[in-house]
Order: sequence, then C-alpha cells, then structure tokens
Amino acid sequence: MMEFTFWDIARNLLTGLQWTLVLSLVAFVCGGVVGLLVMLARVSPIGWLRILARGHIELFQGTPLLMQLFIVFFGVALMGVEVSAWLAAAAALTLFTSAFLAEIWRGCVESVSRGQWEASECLAMTRMETLRYVVLPQALRVAVAPTVGFSVQVVKGTAVTSIIGFTELTKTGSMLANATFEPFMVYGLVALGYFALCYPLSLAAYHLERRLNATA
Repeated sequence: MMEFTFWDIARNLLTGLQWTLVLSLVAFVCGGVVGLLVMLARVSPIGWLRILARGHIELFQGTPLLMQLFIVFFGVALMGVEVSAWLAAAAALTLFTSAFLAEIWRGCVESVSRGQWEASECLAMTRMETLRYVVLPQALRVAVAPTVGFSVQVVKGTAVTSIIGFTELTKTGSMLANATFEPFMVYGLVALGYFALCYPLSLAAYHLERRLNATA
C-alpha cells in the first residue's frame, strides 16, 4: 500500500484548491456577465423581457444547485451530447451565480431614488443613457459589498461539483481520505483551504460596506 507523507497530502490538496479557485473565478465572471444582462432585462420597460428574466431568476434560485448540476451533466448526455465534468460544473455554477447576482444588482438599481430617473427624463436622456450615466454609477456603490459577499457562496458552492466527479478541493480531499485512512486530518486541511479562500472575501465585503457607507 502506498504511503502518503503530510507533504504529499498537502501538495494534492493545493492542486484541488487551484481548481476550486479557477472554477470560482469562471463561474463568478461568466455569471456576472449573464447576470448583468438578466438584470437589464429585469428592469426593462418591455414586458416579455421582464417575464423571461424573472423566470430565469426564480428557476435557478428556486432549485438546488445539485439538481442543476445533474440536469446539465446527465440531462445533456441523454440527448447524445457528451459534457465533461469541468464544462458541466462551469455551466451550472454560471447559471446559478447569474440568477443571484441579477437579483442583487436589481435591488441596488431600484434603491436609487426615482427622482434621479425623472431628472434624467427632464434632460431628454434615453433610458440606456440614464442607466449608464446616472443610475448604475450610484447603484455600483451599493452593489460592491453584497457582490463580494456573494462570491463566498460561489466558492463554497464549488464543493457540490465533486458529486459529478469534478476534482476540486472536496473531491481531492475525499480521495485522499479514502487512500490514507486519515479523514480527520485531510478534511481539516480541506476546511482550512476553504477558510483561506472565503475569509479574505468576507473581510473585503465587510470593509467595503463600511468604506462605501452602504449601510448608512
């Protein structure tokens, strides 16, 4: 039976941690792009766009991330299209992230005083000009802290992807625990890895909230 030193365990967990970080970044960036489009549709004056955006948000907020992963990974395969664990994990997390970011940002946009919209209309600005030059700069001030805070949930959500075989931190820890028969040490290191990723983000969200006076 192969012997694992502490360094062997730590080195493999660091590799899993890297994949967790990569998946988190991909899901957050891609989810942010999709979420911005969904948010713009959500505040659009066009009725059918608002309905589609609301449906997207309610679907991906109202169903478990695990089920979304299964549908992307196994459901698409039933249609004859092979999907890798990496692609399925990235796609499911992107859709999951986009739904929450869209709703967070919608709330920030709607927190801007209605008078700002009316003043822009008096200046003959179009709706898109009002959003770009008046509303979004003010909403951004409110949105920074909750957006950074939600990134913590994205990082922790990557753990679910181990179910479909994506080898991130949790999956790596599970394999090492089975191989070394040292589950307490291995999962302790896994927890430490997630803490190292999430705690700085939590602190950043807290300090940004205070600095921007978002709670005032």
